[in-house]
Amino acid sequence: MRTLKDDLPSDRSNVLYVFYDFETTQKTKYSEKAALLVPDVVCVQQFCSQCEDEEDCGECVRFGQRKHTFWDDPVGELLLYLRQPRPWANKNVAIAHKAKAFDLHFILNKAIILKWKSELIMSELKIM
Repeated sequence: MRTLKDDLPSDRSNVLYVFYDFETTQKTKYSEKAALLVPDVVCVQQFCSQCEDEEDCGECVRFGQRKHTFWDDPVGELLLYLRQPRPWANKNVAIAHKAKAFDLHFILNKAIILKWKSELIMSELKIM
């Protein structure tokens, strides 16, 4: 397994790092034993190069509040938030809590519907 450090941009001064985690419920049943996971909320915590070493600064001088929660349309609201223009950031790096398990699949499904091009970090056939 390679470290994330190997895949991060070499100049990290203008990068926004966003960590997210979806909380889901199984609302739609396919059969007696199978159900669709539906995201109910997404929790986001972010930092930039100026506040990455701070334990809990609460507010960042560059973008304000470091923690966010999206309830109404968790996937859509997260993607809108990630796409907001930030004059100081030339790149966003989004990292899912359980990307291999299922968190990334919600994002990829929405990105495909919106016809967005995504850059993924891969290890053989696994999305990291």
